[in-house]
Amino acid sequence: MKLDQEFLEEMAILSLFNEHTQQEGIKVHEHKASEQDLSATKRLFDKGVVTQSDGGYLTSLGKEAVDHLSDLSKMLNPA
Repeated sequence: MKLDQEFLEEMAILSLFNEHTQQEGIKVHEHKASEQDLSATKRLFDKGVVTQSDGGYLTSLGKEAVDHLSDLSKMLNPA
């Protein structure tokens, strides 16, 4: 499995979400965020993972992705 840069950028955006609730979203501000973060957030929206092209809330697919990301982080960083 190859982890390309776009995939890693998307994972970084997903890591900004609170894993314990879907009631808390994020906003990736066009004038503050990097072009990579803006693009990654738009890709997540296009994939149906978040509700807005600039972040918003997690969809059910997004919540599942964040749960898996959290599990992987716990496996690799058990401290």
